[in-house]
Amino acid sequence: MDIQRSGAAILANPDSKMASLRQMNMPWFQTPFFKTLLEEADLAEDDKKLVATYAQDGYLIIDAKIPELDSFCERLIAALAPLYRGHGRIQDAWKENTDAKALALLPEIDRVLRLLYQRDPIPFQTLNFAEGTEQHTHSDTVHFHSVPHGFMCGVWIALQDIDATCGPLHVYPGSHRMPAWDFHDLGLPSGRESYQHYEDCMQAYVEAAGLKKHIVTMKKGQAVIWSATLLHGGEHIEERSKSRHSQVTHYYFSDCLYYTPMFSDPYIGKMQMRTITDIRSGKIVPNMYAGKPISLFSDIPTPASIAPAATAVAEVLRRLLDRAKRWTR
Repeated sequence: MDIQRSGAAILANPDSKMASLRQMNMPWFQTPFFKTLLEEADLAEDDKKLVATYAQDGYLIIDAKIPELDSFCERLIAALAPLYRGHGRIQDAWKENTDAKALALLPEIDRVLRLLYQRDPIPFQTLNFAEGTEQHTHSDTVHFHSVPHGFMCGVWIALQDIDATCGPLHVYPGSHRMPAWDFHDLGLPSGRESYQHYEDCMQAYVEAAGLKKHIVTMKKGQAVIWSATLLHGGEHIEERSKSRHSQVTHYYFSDCLYYTPMFSDPYIGKMQMRTITDIRSGKIVPNMYAGKPISLFSDIPTPASIAPAATAVAEVLRRLLDRAKRWTR
């Protein structure tokens, strides 16, 4: 699907009801004009239904269209088995395993993400699991965020059939429309030590808002795509002998700043920016703001630039020390 056939192209069409508006700096399914934009989009009806479902629920389940599915999954599971070494996950297996990389680059996933976000999707991290995580409810925006907001998502692919007993994912449909709360909003200091309190806050929010949990059971080769602010987690593992082989790929989108909210305090100018690698090319992706690249180190003085100031400070300190010596005589 050509990104320019909807979104910006609709706003540029003088016959569009939205022609007088600028394209908003957010995913189109989050704008107040989404219904009209979708009606006018030059898309197949099935694709319109996909986007409408994502806008409503914050997630989708699709066929990932993995070639030679059974042999592919068996090969990847066997190759990664020795690498877990008692840990529950393997991060960035794509760097060593071509099948893990292939999952992150599946054409059908790329197509659907372009459809949903109207920008170039950038796969930047993979996580592989042999069993359920039982992870508490959270949204990915505590770990990964962007400016403009919302241009991040996760794609979880089942490498085996996933039933209710092996610790499947759970999601809270519609929770992606909640605010993208950071630690400051919840009265917490930034840092890893606040994460448990964050999880407690999310559970309290779910109960207070009356959100309904949905257990995501899946067939091998299916993928669930969720938006950055969707609340999700891992269910209790009822049968400990069961595996839950899967791969998550996290995606950012082009022309954004990328940062980690857990370690940031943006209101006082402290942001832990991310240096992300595009899995497709292996190259670093520039952070962008208002269409311009932003250097993460542009504001850090070089030794040459601070030398005059350092010399001046040293001279002031020397004079103060001399004066203090005279006062004590």
